[in-house]
Amino acid sequence: MASHSFKTIREIHDAFDRKIVSPTELADEYLDTAKKSKHNAFITICEERTKKLASSAQDLLSREGKVPRKKFPLFGIPIGIKDNMTMDGVRTTCASKMLDNYIAPYTGTAVARLEAAGGIGIGKLNMDEFAMGGSTENSAYGPVLHPQFPDRVPGGSSGGSAAAVGAGLCMAALGSDTGGSIRLPASFTGIVGLKPTYGRVSRYGLVAFGSSLDQIGPMTRSVEDAAVIMNMMGGHDPMDSTSSPTPNEDFLKAALSEPHWKNLKIGVPKEYFVKGIASDVDHSVRAALQWYEKKGAHLVEISLPHTHFSVAVYYIVAVSEASSNLARYDGVRFGVRPEAADQAQDLETFYKKVRSNFGPEVKRRIILGTFALSSGYSDAYYKRACQVRHLIKKDFDAAFSKCDLIAGPVSPTTAFKLGAVQDPLQMYLNDIFTIPANLAGIPAMSVPCGHDKDGLPIGLHLQAPAFAEGRLLSVARAFETRGTS
Repeated sequence: MASHSFKTIREIHDAFDRKIVSPTELADEYLDTAKKSKHNAFITICEERTKKLASSAQDLLSREGKVPRKKFPLFGIPIGIKDNMTMDGVRTTCASKMLDNYIAPYTGTAVARLEAAGGIGIGKLNMDEFAMGGSTENSAYGPVLHPQFPDRVPGGSSGGSAAAVGAGLCMAALGSDTGGSIRLPASFTGIVGLKPTYGRVSRYGLVAFGSSLDQIGPMTRSVEDAAVIMNMMGGHDPMDSTSSPTPNEDFLKAALSEPHWKNLKIGVPKEYFVKGIASDVDHSVRAALQWYEKKGAHLVEISLPHTHFSVAVYYIVAVSEASSNLARYDGVRFGVRPEAADQAQDLETFYKKVRSNFGPEVKRRIILGTFALSSGYSDAYYKRACQVRHLIKKDFDAAFSKCDLIAGPVSPTTAFKLGAVQDPLQMYLNDIFTIPANLAGIPAMSVPCGHDKDGLPIGLHLQAPAFAEGRLLSVARAFETRGTS
């Protein structure tokens, strides 16, 4: 049976039990598919590591006779890892020439927890350089192609993760989300993408972009699989000072439970249905809301009045933090040092040679962030942006006093053609609906809700109060399985 025919982790485990396929056979097939793929989703394929872990899984399965699901919920499952998360002994590039030769000496917590649960990190996935972009066209290793429409972008910055899952190159993937980088590509490619509450998943081992915004999350073919991964990956980590002590709930149990429809209130922000949204996107999202209403949920009109400030706030806060975080890439502590840099006669010239390794979008954001933090401007820009960020969070607090969830579109449009968006500001505006969740630190996810007239996927955006991922997963899975229940 071809690897891409398995839709869920449960199906693979059933196939292992019934001897339809073995862990080593499955791993070999995924490796072969990944190597032959034209999507440019992988930067590094971990063939030796994958074969070793699959062989260990095979040995255990031979001894046990059945998949040890309770002990290893991800037993033998090939998982792609976005290339801004460390794996010991594996190259971690962040899709940048700046880190072209960086071999990580340790495995980040999120990845380590998945491997401890039996998951197999099959390789490192392409992305926008240092996670800065919304189309995965900014990678130093070339753009990623959409899994079904090769002339289109897969979204970004976790475009390699979305394309790999959508094209069947891995069973699931990890992405990171700073302003929508899990949810936007999930929407564009028709898969499930979850950004957890800030602090729910450890950032230890995640290369920092915007430290107060970044969060690791699962990208999968089903809501159930996202819940399985969250069960393994979430929870406090002493290695991350921003990791929350809030205990994990059983996300899988929550996902599989039926929502309490008559008590469920879904907020519909008037700011999310405005001029500029593609008609097919508007129609699909409204149809999803009508389905929830027919199930018994109550649709409540709400307002998030500071939404129109969110892009401006984000592109001050995020770039300011990026400017600070990327200062470490100086050719001494981190970063490829070109031969020309060693011949530099002064420090300024040395830095110029080293930092020529950064791509244009990264340079743009460093410049913007450095300006926003500079003397005489930090109060006018960064401080004020932080104040408005607080107002955006208060908008959500007020909204969640009236509703249990918030629903709307992930993006104003479906996946656009490669090279079609050249204006950075236009690209930034694609994140208008996803950015607020990062600024407020709340969980949010994209679940497929339809297609446009060209067959391009459309995602429904669901947002919940902090640490209410279980509620999100339950309502999302009910919608996902609506045709089978």
